[in-house]
Amino acid sequence: MLKISRVSRTKEEASQNYDRLSRLYDLFASSEKKFTDFGLEMLAVQSGESVLEIGFGTGHALLKLARAAHPAIVNGIDISKKMRIVAERKLRRAGLKNAIRLKTGDAAKLPYDNFQFDAIFISFTLELFDTPEMPFVLQECYRVLKPGGRLGVVALKKECRAIHVYEWFHEKMPTFVDCRPIYAKESIEDVGFQITKNKKMTMWGLPVDILLAKK
Repeated sequence: MLKISRVSRTKEEASQNYDRLSRLYDLFASSEKKFTDFGLEMLAVQSGESVLEIGFGTGHALLKLARAAHPAIVNGIDISKKMRIVAERKLRRAGLKNAIRLKTGDAAKLPYDNFQFDAIFISFTLELFDTPEMPFVLQECYRVLKPGGRLGVVALKKECRAIHVYEWFHEKMPTFVDCRPIYAKESIEDVGFQITKNKKMTMWGLPVDILLAKK
């Protein structure tokens, strides 16, 4: 079994931390947007498709998903209530409030029916879950996707020497550096998905996997 760092903070602590960061999160996460956009391009949502975003944050990807999927309604789930409020405000300003249905909740127990979605998008979120829980999150994705449905994932990749330094900060400051590099491709394949596209990029010297998988 491939070894990755554990997540020591609780989900309640994660929720509280992202609540605190919600107003300024777009500044902190500005460097991630380029990679998220590549992931959205790879997922290639089409008009009328049913879509779910896990870990929508302040709604950067939701805006693009809503426009791509129109007239279908895009669903989203995030652990932070205040992130949801910020995202809803952003979507309202863009005239897309009625195109989105958002929930505050836990992606390890998705509140959606079997075979409900054509596509799921997860950007810099899968690595926030503790190691034993990641398979449950991905199994839930598999459950709610329609046969032939697509899963798009953007995640830090555990690959190079620079990662060891990043992991040290994650271990010492788990509240502030709460995501850590993972083996996303292998984890996705382990629950039964087929990887159809895999683009590797670099963010501040850290490797990033941009993956498209099919159920």
